[in-house]
Amino acid sequence: MRKNGATELALLLCLTAPLADGANAADVPIYSCVDASGKKLTSDRPIPECTNREQKLHNADGSLRKIVPPTPTADERAEAEAAERRVATDRAAQQEAVRRDRNLLQRFPNDAAHRRAREAALDDVRKAVRTSEDRLKALAIERKPLLDEAEFYADRALPAKLRQALDANDASVEAQRVLVQNQEAEVARINTAFDIELERLKRLWAGAMPGSMGPLGAPPPSPAAASAPRKAASK
Repeated sequence: MRKNGATELALLLCLTAPLADGANAADVPIYSCVDASGKKLTSDRPIPECTNREQKLHNADGSLRKIVPPTPTADERAEAEAAERRVATDRAAQQEAVRRDRNLLQRFPNDAAHRRAREAALDDVRKAVRTSEDRLKALAIERKPLLDEAEFYADRALPAKLRQALDANDASVEAQRVLVQNQEAEVARINTAFDIELERLKRLWAGAMPGSMGPLGAPPPSPAAASAPRKAASK
């Protein structure tokens, strides 16, 4: 049922009044709006002509219950959903930052604990570097008699067995050098990771709230910004 004008709203109120005898009058919905042509419309259900503009929802006594906003377009819905996803992603990242900071504090209550963890993480890699360096020294020792033998063939092709032994030695040396490079890179990576942790821990030990510095690995904010949440929480 849909009518035009203010008098039609009054008429609709009269017509719906009997419905309120057996139910709460406030539960009887009455919608009103002004359509694109400026015409006032009323109905006992949402008005299709006004889906793109706000509608007023009245109680049975004519008082305003609420304003019904326009139905969003497909683009507006997509934008709103994208915004909700961004908010949810940011919230999850913040919660993860809080969890990781608390874990850091639990694992490393002081600088000494963090130093011990760094040394333990580096220990295996350093042992591997020493092993590779020792292997390179051994390969150099193995190569010397091969080179001495090769001097007898200065103007001739090397015997196949000697050539194969030299090639195998070359391949082993190259493999160990690559290993040493990778191991040295791993040492640098471990130290960088612990340096980032230590910078974060220093702020946490100083009183920064867990999660106040963003995700682990992100550039930390200034000390004043990191301590702001703790000051606010203490008020």
